[in-house]
Formats: sequence, structure tokens, C-alpha cells
Amino acid sequence: MLKFSLSLAVAVVTALGATAPQAFAYPDKPITMIVPVPPGGATDLTARLMGERMSTILGQPIVIENRPGATGAIGATLVKQAAPNGYTFMVAAIGTYSVNPFLQKNLQYDPTKDFDLITVAVRTPNVLIVHPSFPANNVDELIAYMKKNPKKVSFASSGSGTSDHLTAALFMQKTKTEGVHVPYKGGAPAVADLTGGHVNASFQNLGAVIGHIKAGRLKALAVSSDKRVSQLPDTPTLIESGYPDFTVYSWQAAAAPKGLPKDVRAKLSKAAIDALNHEPVRARFNELGFEVVANNADEFAKFLNSELARWKEVIETGKITAN
Repeated sequence: MLKFSLSLAVAVVTALGATAPQAFAYPDKPITMIVPVPPGGATDLTARLMGERMSTILGQPIVIENRPGATGAIGATLVKQAAPNGYTFMVAAIGTYSVNPFLQKNLQYDPTKDFDLITVAVRTPNVLIVHPSFPANNVDELIAYMKKNPKKVSFASSGSGTSDHLTAALFMQKTKTEGVHVPYKGGAPAVADLTGGHVNASFQNLGAVIGHIKAGRLKALAVSSDKRVSQLPDTPTLIESGYPDFTVYSWQAAAAPKGLPKDVRAKLSKAAIDALNHEPVRARFNELGFEVVANNADEFAKFLNSELARWKEVIETGKITAN
């Protein structure tokens, strides 16, 4: 009897052991995607398009939580502190990853050490836009106006240290002009005030403002890409406008807390990359002015290091502070 009971117990334990990995295979519950900016901007849009398809691939809801503040530092810190189990990750922009380390004192995360990098999702050039009533129809006219009216033209940005802030600062450095930086808590409120005529100009992600440009609510003067974009074929690049080394792309990327189990990291990364490469998703991004990148973690790491070096130089040369 004892021998039979022992055999039965071993059989039960063995059966449970064999089925446990299947019963608790990742993911078996909703996944939280932290978006460290307000709703409505380019990063939020990227996250939602990407997250919707990832949810289908993984078979679990992707719950988006907008945690804005400090150019993404608040949300990024929350992700760093989250359990590295694959149920929390973030989609954040260039400022969060490659600018904050040089502008924010006492930053609570290191982008190269505290995250498992997943993928650079998309990139998009910035477009130099002004309110339709502004008396400049091209870059030369804007520069002439700014030189006649120093410190009078206001440039809205989605926050201190964001790509639009630094692109505007770089523009002023190269053109030897002076304007007024007006930071907002995200791209959406910055664009809202620009379309409302409360500020004069901005360098915004193409994908976030293409609709406003086509509707006539904003006027495009130039794009920061290395060639013209199909969405605005009549708008010149800043290179064409006389600044041969002026190429800037904004980008959004996904990362998770450092220390994901290898199989979880592989599955989450594959879902993200497959979602971005899904033809309807890719087509929608292209329609909105985004170029899908969808690279792997090693490529992301190499790219991040190059971006950190680049923006460190720009910030130090311009003596830019997070004001």
C-alpha cells in the first residue's frame, strides 16, 4: 500500500511538473506599456499602433499607461523599478533615452545600464512649422525675420531636452539667430498652442503634425531629413535650404526593466518587431510620416551609444540647459 501511494505521489508531481510551464507560459495576464508622455503626441501614437498589434500577437491585452513628466524621466524610472518579468515595458522617445542624461541632474536611470533594450520602433524627421499667419514662407524669410526681431519669435517644444527643443536650438546656433524657447508637457499641447496662434514656430515630428499641415492649420517651411519626404514633396529639406550638415531624426523605441528572463525577452522582442513589420501597421506608420526601423537589441544598443555621443556634443557646444 505504501509503495503504491508513493508511486502515485511521484506520478502526480511529475504530471504537475510537466504541465506547469504550459499553464504559466508568458504571457498569461495583461501587459503594461508605460508611455512617459501625455496622450496625443508622436510617442503616444507610436505606442498605440504598436501595442494594438502586439496584443494580438501575444494573446493578452497591452494596457497603455501615460506617465508624463521630466521629458520621460518619471515614466522611465517607473519602468526601471518594475519587476523584470515581461509584464512592464515602455515606449519612449529620443529625449528619454539620449538627452536626459546630459540635461537632468540626479537622473534616476541610466539608459545604457538599467534597461533591456528591445527595438527602435520608428523614426521621423522634424518639420519646421509656423502658424499660417506668421510672415515667413521659407527658411530664408524666417531667418531674416528673426534677425530683425531678436528674441521675439517663440518656439514651442514638447519639453526641455526633447528632439524638437534641441533641433530648434541647433537651428538658432547654425543660423546665428535668437528666439524664445517655450516648453510644454508633451507634443500635443505644444501643437495645440501653435495652431491656436499662441506661439510662432516649432520643430515637431512630421508624423504628429502632417494632418495639421495638410489641413492648412500649420505652414511647413522645411524638414530635417536627408531628403524630401513623400508626404510633403514641395517642402525642402534644411540641407536644400543652405545647411548641408543639418539632418535630425526623432525616434521612438521600446525597452523593459533590466534582467528579463531570456525566453521572455525573446518573445517580447519578437512580438514588438513582428508588430512593426505587420504590413497594415507599417503602411499606417508610413502614411503618418514615420519610417519603421524595427531593429534588434544589439543594433539598438549601438545606435543608442552613437546618439548619446551626438547629443552630448550638441548640448555642451550650445550650453543648453533644461530650463
